[in-house]
Amino acid sequence: MGRLLPITARSLRDSWRGLLAWALGLTAALTLYLPLFPSFGSNGSLEEIIATLPPELVDALGYDQIGTGSGYAQATFFGLIGFALIVIATTAWGGSAIGGAEENGRLELDLAHGIGRVSYVLENALAILLKLVVFGIVIGVVVGILNGPAELGLEASGIIAAIAALAGLGALSAAAALLAGAITGRRIAGVAAGAGIAVYGYALQAVANQSEDLRWVERLSPYS
Repeated sequence: MGRLLPITARSLRDSWRGLLAWALGLTAALTLYLPLFPSFGSNGSLEEIIATLPPELVDALGYDQIGTGSGYAQATFFGLIGFALIVIATTAWGGSAIGGAEENGRLELDLAHGIGRVSYVLENALAILLKLVVFGIVIGVVVGILNGPAELGLEASGIIAAIAALAGLGALSAAAALLAGAITGRRIAGVAAGAGIAVYGYALQAVANQSEDLRWVERLSPYS
């Protein structure tokens, strides 16, 4: 792959330590939260705690189904911690891919060696997508291992669907960061764009959860 896709290969080679650290972070989050479900879900204590919170807050955070295995996994990881970790990682990668490379001079050097601009963008995007595939595999394996002991009762199709949705959100933030970095030539602009679209989606979903009259708002939210 190094000869056919030199930018993709270099990106993966240079970032494997960071990728490993992020994968370990996702694993740690899963192993921290998911095994706690039996101690809450079996006796209804978790629902009792949620009942003490303001309904508006519960709806905004998506905690209304937290008493079920799938609702708990969504509320604690897929819709919150996992979402935040993946968006942070992909936004950083997207912002650095073009904007960061232009700031540190690597972009000019690479283009001087005959790499086309379009190829440069596409190969960086491919590298990010491959990293997301690694994330998806890690999450799938860990959730699959914890599913039985944590008494979550998750189906394989549901796990795959949740991972695909999570990866899609990460890819969207990465694309926004990549685009903004390419337009401005600044890494910080890419990071702001990637983070901004994630916050935008989450905020619109929170607003949509407040009332049936506002349900149409979730159509505008990629988080939905």
